[in-house]
Amino acid sequence: MRPSTSLATRIAARTAGGAVRVFLLLTGLFWLLPTVGLLLSSLRSPSDIAESGWWQVFAAPAQLTTENYARLLTNETFTGSLLSTVMITVPSTLLVLVIGSFAGYAFAWLEFPGRDWWFLGVVALLVVPVQVALIPVSKLFGAVGLFETTAGVVLFHTAFGLPFAVFLLRNFFAEIPRELLEAARLDGAGEIRLFTRVVLPLGGPAIASLGIFQFLWVWNDMLVALIFADSQSPPITVALQQQVRQFGNNVDVLAPGAFLSMVIPLVVFFAFQRQFVSGVMAGAVK
Repeated sequence: MRPSTSLATRIAARTAGGAVRVFLLLTGLFWLLPTVGLLLSSLRSPSDIAESGWWQVFAAPAQLTTENYARLLTNETFTGSLLSTVMITVPSTLLVLVIGSFAGYAFAWLEFPGRDWWFLGVVALLVVPVQVALIPVSKLFGAVGLFETTAGVVLFHTAFGLPFAVFLLRNFFAEIPRELLEAARLDGAGEIRLFTRVVLPLGGPAIASLGIFQFLWVWNDMLVALIFADSQSPPITVALQQQVRQFGNNVDVLAPGAFLSMVIPLVVFFAFQRQFVSGVMAGAVK
């Protein structure tokens, strides 16, 4: 028989739970405030933006207009930069996922000479900052004709995304029960079939989480794109930076452009939200 709890204890417990919910709700609203301000600013005319702050929309909803988005979407420079960003982000993400998955499986379950030393080398690459490689890689890309090309940016992002991908997936794949793999081998499954039919389905959450991280990192990058991307068709981050006027911010262009560049990563995140949460929880349990 469980001891009965007093009324005061029950009230304190419910109050504490309610206080936590209120605190989390207020924190979430405070965190979203800049995004809301950016959205409302993108829906105001340049004259309204110059005269007052975005919060004035609540007093005068007639200020809201979609003219900024209409002009932006008909701007060939912006649409070209958006396409360039997609052409850089998608291959960089897919290459990291494919190569990282194969390498993670090899380091986890295949025996080859110097496996542990090679893996230590991969882990050591995690501490190499991007800034250290900018000058030598620029010289290398200039010598082989990859400087200011989409392929050069993709290779750079892939190279710096692989150490973390291999480290993460190797640790995740290593937690798969050995008995499961041995049973598949007894049934006649080769390494390729074992990898595609057993390891990949079990590692789906971790791969999805890695894909989200890599996609967000490449999509929001400006440093690498500013140095290695084609200046005639730069990614969206560089294109928005170039829209800054000499004596002030071109808010009527920057606000809708920045919000559109933010929407696509949000869509990708919410599309794979379930896999992302599963990967994080699985990693926490393991």
